[in-house]
Amino acid sequence: MRLNLIQREQENFAGERRPWSLVTRLAVYYTVSAAVLLVAAMSILYFVVVQHINTADNLFLADTLRAVQADLADKRMVSDQLLEHEVPPGTPDLFVRVLDKGTKQVIAEQPEIGGRLSPSMFPEPLSEDRVPTEGIEYKTPSGQWFLLMSASALLDSNSPKPVLVQVAQDRSDDKQFLESFGTLLAAVLLGGIVCSAAIAFWAGKRALRPLEEMATATERVQASQLHQRLGRGRWPSELTSLAAGFDQMLARLEESFDRLSRFSADLAHELRTPIQNLGGEAEVALTRTRTAGEYREVIELSIEEYQRLSRMIDSLLFLARSENAETRLNRVKFKIGPEVDEILDFYDAAARESEVGLTRKGDGELYADPMLFRRVISNLVSNALQHAPTTGQIQVLVVMEPNQPVQIAVQDNGCGIGPEHLPRIFDRFYRVDAARSSSSASSGLGLAIVKSIMELHGGSARAESELGVGTKVTLTFPGEGEGKVER
Repeated sequence: MRLNLIQREQENFAGERRPWSLVTRLAVYYTVSAAVLLVAAMSILYFVVVQHINTADNLFLADTLRAVQADLADKRMVSDQLLEHEVPPGTPDLFVRVLDKGTKQVIAEQPEIGGRLSPSMFPEPLSEDRVPTEGIEYKTPSGQWFLLMSASALLDSNSPKPVLVQVAQDRSDDKQFLESFGTLLAAVLLGGIVCSAAIAFWAGKRALRPLEEMATATERVQASQLHQRLGRGRWPSELTSLAAGFDQMLARLEESFDRLSRFSADLAHELRTPIQNLGGEAEVALTRTRTAGEYREVIELSIEEYQRLSRMIDSLLFLARSENAETRLNRVKFKIGPEVDEILDFYDAAARESEVGLTRKGDGELYADPMLFRRVISNLVSNALQHAPTTGQIQVLVVMEPNQPVQIAVQDNGCGIGPEHLPRIFDRFYRVDAARSSSSASSGLGLAIVKSIMELHGGSARAESELGVGTKVTLTFPGEGEGKVER
């Protein structure tokens, strides 16, 4: 069954039509465009040449008819010698014939054309001795081409006698020239199309060479070489934005990879400590027989470590869910004051024990997820309580301005944070100093959760601190209808 499926997939793949490469597409488009232009140009050129030759021949025959009409008007008789004057020397392709208009009998002709062109082959003359501007073409059984034209004339203007003048021109040479000219144009057209295709392939490959170089450069990028960049100066202007976007993607990947590496190291370190504590306590308990009270004490200490691990895992799971694009927010509009007061009441006992004052200033309405909002404020207040001095103050400030984002700040007058630590305090497992990291209640994930929740809402979290003065964390929530679009 599996072999049949594999064979079927291979047949489907073989039957699929592979898409054309960019070089092939550019070459085909360019060649088709060049072919259309060449066909149009050659057709126009051929038409112009044909029209010029036809016009010249018709004009020549019409002038010959006018000259014969003028000469006949001054003569009483027509002879072959008279018509010799109408056929210039060196023009063996011109023929003139004069007929009696009534009887259609030949009066004179020069040179002899009776064997090739009978009088009935010529067109009827126009009325009133008018000379036509265009003749008719005739092909003899032997393959010769002639241009025929006829007109009425008067012999001897003193005692006029109507006659019929017929002129013909052998156009075999013209036809042969036009045929050769058409063949030449067809050869030039074919050669032009072939040259256009070759030039198109060459130009396409040369124009797309930067893409090949870019593909080669991207193939060298590996997890251990994320620092490489394509740069902007070496690429054509059309590829500059692509190179810039790829470099930005590499920068984001490098930053994410570094952050993931640090996170993995921090996670291993954070999990190692409670596991070592649990293992050490168990080993000590097993070194000798213990009383029930001693075993109970070991179990109680183990439970504290288990609870710490559980809190850490819950926080990590929450951070993982918050980074999922499918995470939905249950946004509603609620009053900020009552929610903040409820959180402050929860921490009131711990604050009174440390002689720390908890106050709120300002109020307003917020469009957000109430549960996540309570967790953000709770994390900030809990973090401030851990590091607030005795008889210190923690204040929650709510700032509401028309047509502006809602800002909520949690401010304390503790020891403050050094400027070198401020950019990283929202990173996972990051702690400012050893004193803070020694606290078992702190896992270094509280501010990371705050940042993730604010990003879920399309807002931001910003920290300001001064050593010896205190720390202020400001949360900026977007207004209703703004921020992250829920899916």
